[in-house]
Amino acid sequence: MDERNADPIDAAHNAAKAATDARDEADEQETRAKNKEREARERTPTSSEKSLTRKERASVAEHSNLSALTVYSIILREGENELKRPNTSLWWSGVAAGIGISTSVLVEGILRANLGSEHPYLTLLESLGYTFGFVLVILCRLQLFTENTITVVLPVLAEPTRTRFYCVARLWGIVLMANLVGTFLTAALSVYGGILTAETLTAILAISRHVAELTPPEAFLQAIPSGFLIAALVWMLPSAKGSEVLVIIMFTWLIAAGGFTHVIAGSNEIFTLVLNGEITLFSGLVYHIFPVLIGNILGGTGLFAMLAYGQVHEEM
Repeated sequence: MDERNADPIDAAHNAAKAATDARDEADEQETRAKNKEREARERTPTSSEKSLTRKERASVAEHSNLSALTVYSIILREGENELKRPNTSLWWSGVAAGIGISTSVLVEGILRANLGSEHPYLTLLESLGYTFGFVLVILCRLQLFTENTITVVLPVLAEPTRTRFYCVARLWGIVLMANLVGTFLTAALSVYGGILTAETLTAILAISRHVAELTPPEAFLQAIPSGFLIAALVWMLPSAKGSEVLVIIMFTWLIAAGGFTHVIAGSNEIFTLVLNGEITLFSGLVYHIFPVLIGNILGGTGLFAMLAYGQVHEEM
């Protein structure tokens, strides 16, 4: 009986394997065809390029913008590398990022303390301070949670296996916790360390209270554009040759000036209020940090990462 049952099972298994191999071969042929088409398009000069010398054509190619597929490939490779990093490396990089991003709140406080709360352009000028932490963290290549809402998600979209989902969950969990530890440490130094002037600490507390005034639904909704903009920033950096600092400043200034919320920078403000005795740790985590976290993920992964993948999916 067992031998008679084995034959149909083996036949079904072989048929499924053959079908899978046929699909893989068809996909590979389609990919090769697309590559040849793109190569042919690159080799074919435009009407104006026919009048150029070989050196001038090389100059045109050198100054061409990166294609969407090229940018996608750069970020995909970076995401695959990040998913393979050991836990210890992720943890300490994440703690450093949490400390570094707190510079945003510090510089905002310094600007407010020196400009005065009645300055007519306080919000626009103060928002420049918000950019400092992001410049520090991004150019130092530290692990910031909101960057990873797109970087490590693209490999999962390209190959949605159980292993990759686990790797993303592992990285997100470690980096998020490490970032929060970093912002908590800097908040403790601000409140108890005696390293800030009374005016700067008062300004930081005022900025933090403004964030804490948001209801959970407001914090969630205002976090969606922030997540989208950070993911867009990550997507733009490979094309921003020599202008990385300007691009980072532009879009992180927009987050602050627009009143949008960022889970890691905002956690420093919430922890400052917690340590100052104005709110409880439970309410800070549940009613302020958690809604912003979900909004950032939705904006970065649910919107931008999906759109970024969608625009190149048919070209691969």
